[in-house]
Amino acid sequence: MAKIVFMGTPDFAVPALRQLIAHHNVIGVVTQPDRPAGRNRQVQMSPVKRVALDAGIPVLQPEKIRRADSINELKQWTPDVYVVAAFGQILPQAVLDIPPYGSVNVHASLLPRWRGAAPIQAAIRAGDSETGITIMRMDAGLDTGPMLSKRAIPIAHDETGQTLHDKLCILGGELLIETLPAYLNGEIIPQPQDDSLATFAPRIEKEEGKIDWTQSAAQIERMIRAFTPWPGTWTFWNGKLLKILSGDVIDGTAEPGHVVDRGGRVAIGTASGLYVPARVQLEGRGGVSIDAFVRGYPAFIGTILV
Repeated sequence: MAKIVFMGTPDFAVPALRQLIAHHNVIGVVTQPDRPAGRNRQVQMSPVKRVALDAGIPVLQPEKIRRADSINELKQWTPDVYVVAAFGQILPQAVLDIPPYGSVNVHASLLPRWRGAAPIQAAIRAGDSETGITIMRMDAGLDTGPMLSKRAIPIAHDETGQTLHDKLCILGGELLIETLPAYLNGEIIPQPQDDSLATFAPRIEKEEGKIDWTQSAAQIERMIRAFTPWPGTWTFWNGKLLKILSGDVIDGTAEPGHVVDRGGRVAIGTASGLYVPARVQLEGRGGVSIDAFVRGYPAFIGTILV
């Protein structure tokens, strides 16, 4: 049974950690420091830390893992391999090289497509028909290491960032447990990535959720799904923030941002096609159907969203 140190932080990493606890000897967990979260900004531990503590596994929470004191703490453990899933800090080569079998990463895309911090959202926004999980041996680059295994799943037409996240985190744990024993036994030859096929998915900033109505309706619809639940997508109506929660695309034309009635349906003009919102949420209110919203605000039709 392999000795493993696991590095991860959010919900995405939890299934992989649970699988490792069930099948291997997890001797330590490294996760991000406790931070304020939620509306009340109360300090909370990460999902990974909660699982580790429940299992009685020692936890290390370095503010900066590249610091010499953090590296020295890591060296007190003697694992066969590190397993990393959405840890949240870049690991320097000095850390990657500590275990004899190096560091293995669970990445939420079919590398080399969508290297970076936000591959799930990037795949939806690009209109990809499939995505998946890649298990790779890490190097000092950004998701550039050689691949140990891959598994693809289709992206549904109504897929959101949340639904795809939930599918991929389960798949990641399953593929990890299938791959790890063969890797540690020398039965897998790591395959280099083709850098010429690489695409990048940088970290998403909250302000990216503002809708640009000069994009096409198809682009806007994919963005709204990709950014569900975070950072969400919004526009401004009469000086108030209006979240667009879901919707669809239809043929037709209107000036970008103009709210029109098309055959009894509320639609918004874009650069190409019309976006038909299904659910919206005005600031300070709960989410409602677009029909309920227009009943409350009949002057909405004919206005311009910015």
